[in-house]
Amino acid sequence: MDKEKSRSYWRANTALIRNLLIVWALVSLGFSILLVQPLNTIRFFGVPFGFWMAQQGSILTFVLLIFIYAFQMDKLDRKYNIKR
Repeated sequence: MDKEKSRSYWRANTALIRNLLIVWALVSLGFSILLVQPLNTIRFFGVPFGFWMAQQGSILTFVLLIFIYAFQMDKLDRKYNIKR
C-alpha cells in the first residue's frame, strides 16, 4: 500500500473510532449521568428511563458499538484492500 493510501486508511479508521467514542460518551455521560433526572420522568418497561439507561441501555449501546465497529472496519478493510 502506498503512503497516501495508508494515510487515508488510518484517517478513516481514527474518524470511525472518534465517532464511536462520541456516541459512547453521550450515552455514558449524557444519558446516564447528566440527563438522568429529566429522563426519569419517562417510564420504560415500568422503570424510570434514566435509571434504565444507566443500568441496561448503556451496556446494550456499548455492545452495539462493538458490532458497528467490527462491521465498519470490515468494510474499510475491503475498500482499501487490506488482507489479513
